[in-house]
Amino acid sequence: MHDRFLKQIDEAFSESKLTVRGNEIKVAGPSEQFEAIETIVKELIKLARRNGAVTENDLLTLLALQKSDRTLRQVTISPDETLLYTTTGSPVSARTPNQKKIVQASNKNDIVFAIGPAGTGKTYTSVALAVRALKERQVKKIVLVRPAVEAGESLGFLPGNLKDKIDPYLRPLYDALEEMMDFDKLEMNLNKNIIEIAPLAYMRGRTLNNAFVILDEAQNATQIQMKMFLTRLGVHSKAIITGDLTQTDLPKNQHSGLRTIQHILEKISGISFVYLDQNDVVRHKLIRDIIEAYERYEDDGGRESRKAGDENIKDTGRTDNT
Repeated sequence: MHDRFLKQIDEAFSESKLTVRGNEIKVAGPSEQFEAIETIVKELIKLARRNGAVTENDLLTLLALQKSDRTLRQVTISPDETLLYTTTGSPVSARTPNQKKIVQASNKNDIVFAIGPAGTGKTYTSVALAVRALKERQVKKIVLVRPAVEAGESLGFLPGNLKDKIDPYLRPLYDALEEMMDFDKLEMNLNKNIIEIAPLAYMRGRTLNNAFVILDEAQNATQIQMKMFLTRLGVHSKAIITGDLTQTDLPKNQHSGLRTIQHILEKISGISFVYLDQNDVVRHKLIRDIIEAYERYEDDGGRESRKAGDENIKDTGRTDNT
């Protein structure tokens, strides 16, 4: 690991002292800072093994994440805090520590990025915050936005009006809305554009005032689209951008705007990044196991899995002449 990286870590944790001896790093300081430094070093080692090297941006991202994590830990959120109630009367609240961080970050910031794998509740929590803001008249409308990557953002050939064309891509957002708002109220809000749906490509040139805006599946937004979306935000508005960097559907020649945005905006006040992981999965119990299995596969570069697959092919490919 580069000496300058260790120096930056040392400077970031003023109450601790790092000492390097050969391949060993010794840390003296408060236990909370020790745990944070240990996490950063382990993540840097993991990145180096996976990518062959680590960059200064990688380190800055990890330092920013740890700083954000320490700040949010100081603010307690009651586990029983209810955002709103579903149409059946069930309370909707953040169910995991990182979902609570989304709530806290949204309360304190105008733009929040919620990044994590499928099933971690980032979209559901975001919709709950938007509906709560609308019901409490903090905003005048909700705008739901999603890239339509599969259709190449060219929706004209599909039958129906704009709502009909984009509905399949916004289905997860509708599922959440239908739980939190009765059918007649939801239909009325849709008809009056109090709740608006929009493909990302149709956001250009707009200014969204007094709105709670959600950009879902943001890993499928290009860098240009991400910049375009973020600059649509008007006065008295909030935005939550959700995405999963492991499920990018963009063509190989296009880079995800969600991946680069972490480095571009990390130091801007009023913008917060929340990172979710397999511990936040609230879907079927097997989802967490699936995510962990994929992470193990990616960590070893798929070597063991490919080796096992080759051996299985050899075994099944034998000819039995008996």
